[in-house]
Amino acid sequence: MSNNYQRGQKDTRPWGTWEVLDCGETYCVKRIKVTPGSKLSLQLHHHRAEHWIIVQGSALVTLGEEILPKKTNDHIFIPIGVKHRIENKTTDDVIFIEVQAGDNLDENDIVRLEDIYGRI
Repeated sequence: MSNNYQRGQKDTRPWGTWEVLDCGETYCVKRIKVTPGSKLSLQLHHHRAEHWIIVQGSALVTLGEEILPKKTNDHIFIPIGVKHRIENKTTDDVIFIEVQAGDNLDENDIVRLEDIYGRI
């Protein structure tokens, strides 16, 4: 088991920002902000599942073949290996809490399937 995240770690991406709020051997908790008009890559993970809780705003979440509207207080479970994405089509920030759970937590465990920012 390994967790390559550290509390306080943060990054800026083309779609917004993320920050690690807490982590342990088999979990990582991030606060993720998606700026207006932005979306994350369509992606999947081989080593972790994710739980998302929308804490601010409204978003469209791709989960497998479904596109689901989500708003403040909604949650999403993303099993290992399922493609997913979050998109902010509004004029306000979307903020969600992501809890990663798995035996190998690493930012490199991202398989990008589509990306509007050319990161494939």
